[in-house]
Amino acid sequence: MDRGYQSFGGGDMDDSPPHDVMVHLVPETSRLRWNHIEDLDSFFTRVYYYHQKHGFFCIIMQEFFELIQFIFVVGFATFLIECVDYQILFKNKLVNSTTPNAKVTLDDALIGSGPCVSGFGVMMWGTLFIALLFWIIRLVFVAYNTVLNWEIRAFYRTALSICDGELDNLTWYDVQKKLRDVQREQQMCIHKQDLTELDIYHRILRFKNYMIAMTNKNLLPLKFNVPIVGDIVFLTHGMKYNLELLLFWGPWAPFENSWHLREDYKKVSKRKELAEALRKRIVFVAFINLILSPVIFLWQILYSFFNYAEVVKREPGTLGMRRWSLYGRLYLRHFNELEHEINARLSRAYRPAAKYMSIFNAPVLTIVAQNLGFVAGSLLAVLSLLAIYDEDVLTVEHVLLLISASGAIVAICRAFIPDEQLVWCPERLLTSVLAHVHYFPDQWRGQAHTSHTRDEFALLFQYKALYLIEELLSPFVTPIILFFHLRHKSLEIVDFYRNFTVEVIGVGDVCSFAQMDVRKHGNPAWQPSAYDMDILASDQPTNNNNTYTQAENGKTELSLVHFTHTNPEWQPPSNSGAFITNLKERAAREAAVLPTVLEENPFYASLNSISSLGNEYSNAITSIMRENNLGGSNMQMMYESAPLTTETHNVLPGILPPTSHDQSSFRGYLNKHEGPMQRSMSRGIVTGTQHQSGTFQGNFPSYNNSTISFANSFAQYPNPTARHANSDMNAALEFNTIDMSLDALYMHEIHHVEMKRRNLQSASVLSRPQTYYQNPSLPTSTFRGTGPVINQFLSPQPQVHGILPHTHLQHESPQVSSTSTSSGDSSSVRQNEKTSLLSTKYTNYFDPLA
Repeated sequence: MDRGYQSFGGGDMDDSPPHDVMVHLVPETSRLRWNHIEDLDSFFTRVYYYHQKHGFFCIIMQEFFELIQFIFVVGFATFLIECVDYQILFKNKLVNSTTPNAKVTLDDALIGSGPCVSGFGVMMWGTLFIALLFWIIRLVFVAYNTVLNWEIRAFYRTALSICDGELDNLTWYDVQKKLRDVQREQQMCIHKQDLTELDIYHRILRFKNYMIAMTNKNLLPLKFNVPIVGDIVFLTHGMKYNLELLLFWGPWAPFENSWHLREDYKKVSKRKELAEALRKRIVFVAFINLILSPVIFLWQILYSFFNYAEVVKREPGTLGMRRWSLYGRLYLRHFNELEHEINARLSRAYRPAAKYMSIFNAPVLTIVAQNLGFVAGSLLAVLSLLAIYDEDVLTVEHVLLLISASGAIVAICRAFIPDEQLVWCPERLLTSVLAHVHYFPDQWRGQAHTSHTRDEFALLFQYKALYLIEELLSPFVTPIILFFHLRHKSLEIVDFYRNFTVEVIGVGDVCSFAQMDVRKHGNPAWQPSAYDMDILASDQPTNNNNTYTQAENGKTELSLVHFTHTNPEWQPPSNSGAFITNLKERAAREAAVLPTVLEENPFYASLNSISSLGNEYSNAITSIMRENNLGGSNMQMMYESAPLTTETHNVLPGILPPTSHDQSSFRGYLNKHEGPMQRSMSRGIVTGTQHQSGTFQGNFPSYNNSTISFANSFAQYPNPTARHANSDMNAALEFNTIDMSLDALYMHEIHHVEMKRRNLQSASVLSRPQTYYQNPSLPTSTFRGTGPVINQFLSPQPQVHGILPHTHLQHESPQVSSTSTSSGDSSSVRQNEKTSLLSTKYTNYFDPLA
């Protein structure tokens, strides 16, 4: 007997639209068209990209010039191949035998249009036909997108009251608030009265969250071990396009439409049938890629040449620079993180990442570069002096080529020669990178100086030259990966869709990892344990998840914290909210005992690590500790050793100088900013420290209040110039960044301490069957009064155990219990049948890079 969904918390809402007739009294009749939008995924996605791409005319101009660029590349390449007589151009053939020394002109080297076209072969005509067909299809899409973007323009102007000129002055957080207001007024989604921030993110990032989860669980074949070369990661734009075509939006993809997974994928009995069908589709797509590979390869060569030739000529060291790989962007991306948010994080991490990678220089390569650069530089110097003395030297055959090649070699060799005057600390630089990217494997800790860590980090932060080579080889490598690797993952992919898909009313089918439920998909090693609590170990409940359902590298916990920063008004479900509150209370306890710096204290360690990010970060932390007297008098000597600089006044609330600027004075960057502009709206994990310092009046704020964050919470500290804080938007931008960086470092410190305690406890647990577990570095009195919050965090949640027929269990797998989740509001969430299948080969890698 097949079963569909199991309803989680479905008693509050119904799938069907409400029966009550709702009459909207809207003054403008044109606003009525935004009621009941069928495909909200596409609509919200277009609303988002309309904001990020600066409005209607910028989008249309970009697409128009892309069409022109395609025509130029194809036409110019055809002209160079077929319509130029290179024998005459290179003077291998005389134009006029009577005057052999006559100067060759362009007209002499060009072939007329008639003879040129008549000389086209079958290959050329076939290539041009494919190019023309592609261009026509692209033209149709551009025309269709133009109509849709015109509708989005009308929506911005009519419903949101935002004109294109104001887009760059508004953050996405501001646009999203207006979007929710329109939902309350006009019911774009008729299944819910109100849409939460998470609902909107789910619709924009539905497929992206699946990709992030599949990468996190090592489901997609992206990493390979190549003999001699070693471990490599291969994910190009072509490979990514094929994966998305097969898994999400293709004609035979598992999704019936943009918001609904096909019903067959939710049934255990269909798994083998669906896996076989998916396997056949993968083979078909691989075969099509193989047939089109010569044409795609030719296009890649032409586009890369026209795109990079001038840049390489002007700056030969460009290809020696680094960029975040496509795999790195997936590995480092949070669940429910928009494109501009991850771009901001990775941009901040670029400089310390580049410095870290520059530490590692092979001595042999440095010696070769020094000597090769010496030879090429000498040749360049001599030829340059001769050309200065007599410009006729440049007319000598190959002299100009030698000058250009020598200059390029010198520039490339200079990139491999380290600066002897610069000395960097690997651990400090890698910590700086971690503060912004938020993820790295456990084995990197304390091993930043090793070549193994460097090689693994290079998979995330690759050379531009390597990126270019991968893109060129992609037409041939992609069909190989699809046929020999992805094809064998078909059954695991089908199981993944069934096991990790939930239905949220008003949203549709989403990846369950994107719900950020720490009870269901969290990793206990990333959560405060009973060792920190004044409770018995026997009272600690068993987690409802296992290694298969856990997100790796703390992805669930870090994603949850990041989302609360970018969307501080979002009300998390009970489990997630209690997790955040527990972290805040732990930070408050550790802040209260900062004088015991010799003991292991994650809060102090994260404060110490934040100083590696620069003066503005360390000054902010120093000011907060000084103003709130964190750690008592014993820490005052540390404060005095780190006096405030003038840079502090640019970031700290409460000590900001008066300014007359308002939000409208900032243009060009706010649409790329993460989260809100208001400092008082953010909420970090260390908000509770204000309670210990006495600056907070009243009870400690709970997770479901509009609490304020770590450093930003101290804006309430009395100061004569505090009234000017809200007008300094640059301070808000920097302080929100500091807030999230400290949160990430603090969670990694908690994880490190937790792993050490688990290792120590596992050695003595047999000889100590029942004892009190508490932090030896913190006094027992510190924990008094926190019992209810801790019990709420650790209390087990209701479970729904699905029971399959005996025939399924006999031939397929044992059943895994599924845990109820919440969507952050009162909407109903439904879960598919879940199984941990014996026929699915899955290895739990704690480190996705391993």
